[in-house]
Amino acid sequence: MRVSASCKLRLPGAVLLALVLSGCPLRPQVPTAPREVAAETPAPHEGVPYDIVADESLLTIRVYRGGTLASAGHNHLIALRALTGTVYVPADVMRTSFEAHIPVAAFTVDEAALRAQEHSPDFPPDVPDAAREGTRRNMLGEALLDSEHSPQIVLRAVRLESAGQPAPGTGSEAGGEARAVLARVQSTVRGEVRTISVPVRYQFAAGALIASGEAPLRQSELGLTPFSALLGALQVQDEMRVRFRIVARAPGSHSGAPH
Repeated sequence: MRVSASCKLRLPGAVLLALVLSGCPLRPQVPTAPREVAAETPAPHEGVPYDIVADESLLTIRVYRGGTLASAGHNHLIALRALTGTVYVPADVMRTSFEAHIPVAAFTVDEAALRAQEHSPDFPPDVPDAAREGTRRNMLGEALLDSEHSPQIVLRAVRLESAGQPAPGTGSEAGGEARAVLARVQSTVRGEVRTISVPVRYQFAAGALIASGEAPLRQSELGLTPFSALLGALQVQDEMRVRFRIVARAPGSHSGAPH
C-alpha cells in the first residue's frame, strides 16, 4: 500500500492508524489492467463434492507492524467466517481439487475473542476502535483490496504434492488418520493471478473433510503492495501469517470417504 507523504500526523492516534493496513487517507492506485502472469492451470473437478461450511470454518491472517515507529502501533488480526466453495474428492485423494471464494467485505479486524485466544504479547486484547475501523476501511479501499471493484478473492487448486507421513498423534475426530500435503493454489486477487504453495493437513470424519494449516504469506506474493510511509518509519511488514481450519461436508454427511 502507498500513502501520501503529505498526510499530516497531528496526533499520536493518527500515528497508530498509520501503522495498520492504512492509518491516514490513502492515495488510490491508478487503475491499471491486471498484469499478465504465467499461471498454472487449475485441476479439473472430479469425485465427491464436499461443500465448505462457512460457520464451521475460520481463516485468520496476522498482520505485523514494522519500521522505526512500529512500537507506536499494533499488530492486527484479520478474520473470515464466510468462506464458500466446494472440494472435490476422487478415489485418488491426491487428485483432489477445490474452488473457494472469499468475500472481502466479510473480513473482520481484531475481534476481541480471537485476540484473547492468541495468549501472545504480540496481540494484546485491547485495540482502539479507531485503529480497528481505520484498518478495515483502508484494507477494503482502492489502495489494497478494492472491494468495490474486486469483491471476491478466488482460490483454485492446481495440484497436491506429498508432504510425508502423518504426524504422530494426529488422528481425526472420528479416528481417521490426518495426512499432510502441499497444495499448489491459484489465487486471484484484484484480477491478478498468482500461484502459491500452502501446507495442508486433512482428515475425514463422519462425512466431513477437515483441512487445516498455517503458513507465512507475503502480500507481494498476491500482487499487493504493503503500506509504507515516512521513508519506511511507518510500515506494515510484507510477510503475514495465515492460519485456517476448513470444514466441508459431503451430501448427507455420509461416512466412508476415501482415506
